[in-house]
Amino acid sequence: MNRYTMLFAPQAWKPNVSPTLVKFLRPFRDRQRKRLIQIPKVEVQGASIVQERLANGEGVMIMPNHSSHADPYVIYSAADQIGTALHVMATWHVFDDKSWLARWILTKHGCFSVDREANDIGAFRLATSLLQEKPEPLVIFPEGEIYHCNERITPFREGAAAIAVTAARKSKRPITCIPCAIRYSYVDDPTDSLLATMSELESSIFWRPKTTEPLDKRIYDFAEVLLMVKELEYLNTTQSGRLPERIASLREHVLSNVENRNEIGGSTKSIPERVKAARKTIMEKRLAEDQPAEQLQQLHHDMEDLFLVVQSFSYPGDYVDDHPSTDRMAETIDKFEEDVLQKTTATIKAERRVQVTFGEPVDVSSDRKVKSQTTTITATIEQRVQEMLDMAK
Repeated sequence: MNRYTMLFAPQAWKPNVSPTLVKFLRPFRDRQRKRLIQIPKVEVQGASIVQERLANGEGVMIMPNHSSHADPYVIYSAADQIGTALHVMATWHVFDDKSWLARWILTKHGCFSVDREANDIGAFRLATSLLQEKPEPLVIFPEGEIYHCNERITPFREGAAAIAVTAARKSKRPITCIPCAIRYSYVDDPTDSLLATMSELESSIFWRPKTTEPLDKRIYDFAEVLLMVKELEYLNTTQSGRLPERIASLREHVLSNVENRNEIGGSTKSIPERVKAARKTIMEKRLAEDQPAEQLQQLHHDMEDLFLVVQSFSYPGDYVDDHPSTDRMAETIDKFEEDVLQKTTATIKAERRVQVTFGEPVDVSSDRKVKSQTTTITATIEQRVQEMLDMAK
């Protein structure tokens, strides 16, 4: 998982989509997709679902899963086949480290920034107005983070659905949410590259590469060592039991301690929501004046602990064991590359194919009396995306 700067956004970047430029740059995007991420073709199913809703003049929100750094290339390739430009909500970090030209191109492709660690009312209102007024679909990835678990949805956050519900209440046109499943699989056999990376990982912890062992066993042995190191660091002992329970136990211990130190409630919320609340509180404390050095050091450690919590959340502990396929082993090794070898993005192991499927839309009611609509939409879209991923295997 990428380690990004834990600060409030220095500024906001707004979209200025140019359908003409988007169309002109399609060959460039296609070449980049083939060269950088080795995906020569994007297969799209259900494009007519989006096309029909756009033709009806509806405000369309597309809600895909988010398992790979390749997703932005892929979702725009799907949009090219649908025949539309997009608006895409992205974390401000996407813009912050780019040149002025790259930022300009992003905004011309309809991308705009959101500060996920704050209550970004500006981004919320902007997204709402886009749904109410603009002809292009709005894309929001409800998982928030990239978890490298392509076959298993990580719980969707409710922010995307909340934007759709808010937009519908004052919109002059219908608002609809469309589930989107992005499913990757290898075309060429990546085994040789996976074995080489696994040996590099084992060497990084001073092991002799276990080349005679099956790859899935090597993955779990390696994961066990990483977990034991963190258990000793935070618990002063190692736990027994299955990896999923041990990971969850350590995660809860670390997160609860951060919350208690900073007087933050929220044990009934999801892990991502609790982490977001804790990060916001800690960043606000770090900005306060006259903080003693010792307190600042503790806040820094708390932020590092929160990164560990999110990092561990991306490891279900049984993802490979549940179905030890080449694709799942590759995804897990990709995570190890980013987390242990500190690579910005994992190396591409071989050529892949990707299938993008649009599913049955969820119409958003404009009636304020409809209760719990945000939660219902989120759960429904999440379920439909998981079902489409299951069917795409």
